[in-house]
Amino acid sequence: MKAMLAHLTPVEVLTFGETMGSIRSTGLVRLGGSMSMSLGGAETNVAIGLARLGHSVRWTGRLGDDEVGAFALRTLRAEGVATDAVVIDARRTTGLMLLEARFAGVSRALYYRASSAGSVLAIGDLEASLDAAPEILHLTGITPALSPAAAEATLWAASEARKRGILVSFDVNYRSKLWDAAAATPVLTQLAGFADVVIASDDELALVAAGADEEYAVNALHGRGVRDVIIKRGAEGATGWSGGAVVHQDAIPVTAVDTVGAGDAFTAGYLSALLDGKALEERLHRGAVLGAFAVAASGDWENLPNRSELPLADRTAGTTIR
Repeated sequence: MKAMLAHLTPVEVLTFGETMGSIRSTGLVRLGGSMSMSLGGAETNVAIGLARLGHSVRWTGRLGDDEVGAFALRTLRAEGVATDAVVIDARRTTGLMLLEARFAGVSRALYYRASSAGSVLAIGDLEASLDAAPEILHLTGITPALSPAAAEATLWAASEARKRGILVSFDVNYRSKLWDAAAATPVLTQLAGFADVVIASDDELALVAAGADEEYAVNALHGRGVRDVIIKRGAEGATGWSGGAVVHQDAIPVTAVDTVGAGDAFTAGYLSALLDGKALEERLHRGAVLGAFAVAASGDWENLPNRSELPLADRTAGTTIR
């Protein structure tokens, strides 16, 4: 294994985890047919979204010394994401994810990531990136599901960032195909306790705070030191609790083409506005805008906007800009 480099420059946001080749099928995988490959991974989706908005961001992780790993590096570099702390693992392959659409708005993911390079992320892979003192560490609940080593590394990074005064953003992102709720709950609950910002869908809240009642769960997280609790509600928008304020943001109305990656786009928008010093209302709104861009076209991140394009979400449907 070889790390790609030595001295790391400071960035606004550090994120880490597994990124994969994301192969989309036009029909059922079992029937074959046309497929195309892009880059898939919750953390790299967020990284690309932030980079397109002009923020400096580093993604750290492991890739195989193979063609899919080379594709991942090329894509991230082209999008302006720093990859100088990536570890190339000559003994393992880069993971794959196959996506097939079953009907409008419902897709199924098929994972080929067991024992992949990304699954054996370790504490030593993250130390230099954290030492570069980012303003925000963003992590998800996907990484600790990959292996005991990855879980240990994720918990270490969250704990260290909290000790060092780095703001910790945690998107629960529960994946039932990677672990069951009984195994996930204690780990995700512990991670939430290190976070300043917890982002969850409404059905994930019980995994990080005991109790079925939403208000009770939010108060419990605040009691553990979480500053912002953000609930993503899909087509119904998002709700945020911060500093005693409760704000709801409706989803931006668009025709949904592909919902995969919408939650990651929302997170990128929210963190971007947070870095810009915006109030809760504006953070939620920018998250909703990026979510709208994400679902308006196929792909996890391909349709995400640059900063000059953010006002397009306020245009009337049918508008042509000439």
